[in-house]
Amino acid sequence: PPIPAPAMWPNSDETQQLLADAGGDEGAARTDARNDLMDRHRRSLERLVRMRLDRQVQRRVDASDVVQDVLMEAHKRLDTFLADGSMPFHLWLRQLARDRIIDMHRRHRAAAKRSVDREQSLQGRPGDDDSGAALAAQLKDAELTPAAATIRKELEQKFVAALDELNEDDRDLLLMRHIEGLGNSEVAQALGLSQPAAGMRHLRALRRLRKVLGDAAEP
Repeated sequence: PPIPAPAMWPNSDETQQLLADAGGDEGAARTDARNDLMDRHRRSLERLVRMRLDRQVQRRVDASDVVQDVLMEAHKRLDTFLADGSMPFHLWLRQLARDRIIDMHRRHRAAAKRSVDREQSLQGRPGDDDSGAALAAQLKDAELTPAAATIRKELEQKFVAALDELNEDDRDLLLMRHIEGLGNSEVAQALGLSQPAAGMRHLRALRRLRKVLGDAAEP
């Protein structure tokens, strides 16, 4: 199976303290906590957006602009989140990001679609594009020798290309588990599933991924 990556999102204990401070009385400490809360999640959000934003759309929309829009929306809706508190902050934030990405795709994919076929014939396999490189970067190991790193890179490229062959639901679940580093309970909550159901979906997605990888290895 794909090699699990370290957790993508910031330490939850520090986030909980910032959330407590962000919900305090009006004042400089409350404002600072809210700003710090957004700033410490900015890098994770940018990685999420770059992984999931269609490469054709990325040529029309800067990922950093999408991140800024998400953080502004989170700022506006933070009081509602604090009053509800039904999910961890990073899951709520990624939900806002996913909604924004879907909106970007709807707005820009029609224009991008006109050049997709032509560009794919020039670019080769989907795993070679910028988003594929971003995914593979999550799996790097600084301790590998140059020879081992070359082998690892080839495996990463096969993994990324295989992911692209899966349906959107399977691909998203595998990204959540093996790139974002979310646990089964977090995936279940994000998808509105029971933990057993999320676990079964994960196993099925892994089986499909293995089949794609196995088919790709055949001469």
